Amino acid sequence: MTYALRAEWTKLRSLRGTGWLLIAAIISTVAVSVAAAAAVRCPAGGCAADPAKISLTGVYLGQAVIAIVAVLSISDEYGTGMIRVTFAAVPRRIIVLAAKATVLAGVAALAGVIAIGVSLLAGALILPGHGIGPAHGYPALSLADGPVLRAAVGSVLYLMLIALFSLGVATCARDSAASIGVVLALLYLFPILGSVLGSNLGRHVQQLGPMTAGLAIQATTNLSTLPIAPWAGLGVLAAWSAAALMAAALLLSRRHA
Repeated sequence: MTYALRAEWTKLRSLRGTGWLLIAAIISTVAVSVAAAAAVRCPAGGCAADPAKISLTGVYLGQAVIAIVAVLSISDEYGTGMIRVTFAAVPRRIIVLAAKATVLAGVAALAGVIAIGVSLLAGALILPGHGIGPAHGYPALSLADGPVLRAAVGSVLYLMLIALFSLGVATCARDSAASIGVVLALLYLFPILGSVLGSNLGRHVQQLGPMTAGLAIQATTNLSTLPIAPWAGLGVLAAWSAAALMAAALLLSRRHA
């Protein structure tokens, strides 16, 4: 396993554009979060605003870049035929998949910690000046606050699970374009369906969607109005990721490279 981990880390570092994509994930997450915080104003207070969720809005975009990194980590090997070399060096294919998953989760966590930390800091600096701060009865954006810490840690876990989910899908599909299309469709289609369907059916759709359920972890206020509880929502995304990886492991063991 140690050899496989080292090999996968080396391959991910040498993959074309990996570093730039991770930087893009961080920058896009922070940029959208800053824009969202700058756009929200509530001078008199009393608005139904969640400071933590506003500050973490950029995850909606950053997750797409993380998904692309995860897809390319294996689809590029299939595209170039290098996957045969990988399986020749490590015949136990489940070990290869586990090593890829471990490396990707670590990389997504690192990018997530940076992006989430900077986004929350930006929100803490911007939002109080727009009427959304402790002076108007809103919770302070501090990791010492339990719900804010949960939102921050949960957002990092969310990005890690998105990477694992994308890896599972890409391993099954073996094609970059198809894998990215499937992942993004599954992430962004559920919110659309949830908004156009009736309130009851739409709520159930949001409870099942990987993004709509998973991002409930960011909420720190008005939790009773959520379609699903924060940790339960993250559990739904974990189930999607586990299902994708189990399908990938099954297909890897049954088909040729």
